[in-house]
Amino acid sequence: MEWLLESALIALLAATIFHAFRLERALGVLKRDRTSLEALVTSFNASTRAAEHGIERLHAAADGAGRQIERQIQGATRLRDDLQFLTDRGELVADKLESGLREGRDRVPARDIETLLAPSVFTSPDAALARPPSQAERDLIKALRLARA
Repeated sequence: MEWLLESALIALLAATIFHAFRLERALGVLKRDRTSLEALVTSFNASTRAAEHGIERLHAAADGAGRQIERQIQGATRLRDDLQFLTDRGELVADKLESGLREGRDRVPARDIETLLAPSVFTSPDAALARPPSQAERDLIKALRLARA
């Protein structure tokens, strides 16, 4: 009986030693993985900090771009207002010119307009004193011809 108990005890001790070796190997793997995990966590922290700095830089760049766009919009608004003012003034002047041309056309008989438009008006008997028509005179003659047509 004693041998049986000693045999059972030896079997249990052998099983304990076997499991102890397996546990030691598992703990070694865990320790090695722990070192790898710590390195991974350190790398992750560094990446997180770099990402935070990048986000801050992007935020600052977006703010700067927003301010620049706002300045450009303000400038464009001022230009639009100036162009609107100039357009209104131009239309007013064009209306006045048109009404003046209509009034002038109604006052001057057709034969007088023909006399004004004739090229002989610009020639004088004394060719030395004659001058060619200015650009304004040529433009006026052209406008009168177009108004007559």
